[in-house]
Amino acid sequence: MDFHSRRITAILENALREDSATRDATSYAVVEANQRGTGTIISKGDCILSGVGMVSSILDVFAALDGTVVAHGEVTSHPEIFDGVRLHRGQTIAVIRHNARVILSCERVILNFLQRMSGIATLTRKYVEKIAGTKARILDTRKTVPGLRVLDKYAVTCGGGHNHRLDLSDGVLIKNNHIAIAGGVAKALERAHRNRRGEQPIEIEVRTMAELEEALQHGAEALLLDNMPPDLVRQCVERASSHSRRIPLEASGGINLENVRQYADTGVDYISVGSLTHSVPAVDLSLRIHPAQ
Repeated sequence: MDFHSRRITAILENALREDSATRDATSYAVVEANQRGTGTIISKGDCILSGVGMVSSILDVFAALDGTVVAHGEVTSHPEIFDGVRLHRGQTIAVIRHNARVILSCERVILNFLQRMSGIATLTRKYVEKIAGTKARILDTRKTVPGLRVLDKYAVTCGGGHNHRLDLSDGVLIKNNHIAIAGGVAKALERAHRNRRGEQPIEIEVRTMAELEEALQHGAEALLLDNMPPDLVRQCVERASSHSRRIPLEASGGINLENVRQYADTGVDYISVGSLTHSVPAVDLSLRIHPAQ
């Protein structure tokens, strides 16, 4: 992940502007303009790290927005601390040496990003570990915070998961509402084959064995098994395996840490989990700041 890309820079600018970070009334009133500080980011519990590379980017974006920051700084981490690593309670993630006002003004934005992204990575790793030894892979969805999708999906990969579509242009996925508007599974697939752009694979959502049969007969190239119990998913896997060509199968809907192994054991290729990004709890991190020595 290029944390200095235009896309990420725009996200960070919006976050700093939202917090009026360059007009931090408290830090301006309490801290001398040239005071140097050292900030230490610490994990307050076990978690999977994601977003550590953003810290220096946030400081750089702040300096660009402020225009008066003359003191430069650095962000350092131990070589064994990087995105995707498992952290333990009390472990140091990074040390910031910079103008004290800058550290204080960026504190909440830094923690907000790190805590959310590490929360996503941590939950994803739990799912990945639950299905270890099976062929299934954990996928994310588009149920992300508006404007933060690229970061949410990056965090999923830090946890060992895989990205589904990044956006609506990133493949053909025919869902229930598309089928309803098109007039059925067969018509939806016929139109998709006629109108798709390039070689984008066509995946279609099915809810019953009858819909699966219809989808196979009309050229589905991947199947999303929606809200099916594990026994029915297993039947779908067995049926698809007898098809003349390989059809990847994805299970989705109602899947959690308690039942994800049951779905993985059916032989399905992918399991998509919306909760990885739409309702994930943030991990607990802290940023402790003191005068530089």
